[in-house]
Amino acid sequence: MLVVRYFAGARAAAGVPEEKVEAATLGELVAAVTADRPRLAGVVTACSFLVDGTSWRDQSATLPASATVDVLPPFAGG
Repeated sequence: MLVVRYFAGARAAAGVPEEKVEAATLGELVAAVTADRPRLAGVVTACSFLVDGTSWRDQSATLPASATVDVLPPFAGG
């Protein structure tokens, strides 16, 4: 089971700060968390993902079974 943590606008769109999701890949995870959340589906397209603290871009790569996935929308400033 994966732990998905949402930050900033992704948290607002998800309606929860975190949740547990069953998924084998990042693509499956995104499909699962956005299935009933059209607002989150719009936000997640611009998000970056960290898997156990490491940037993850490959939507088809197998995720570690008990990973923590952070969903990070673009942040302003710098």
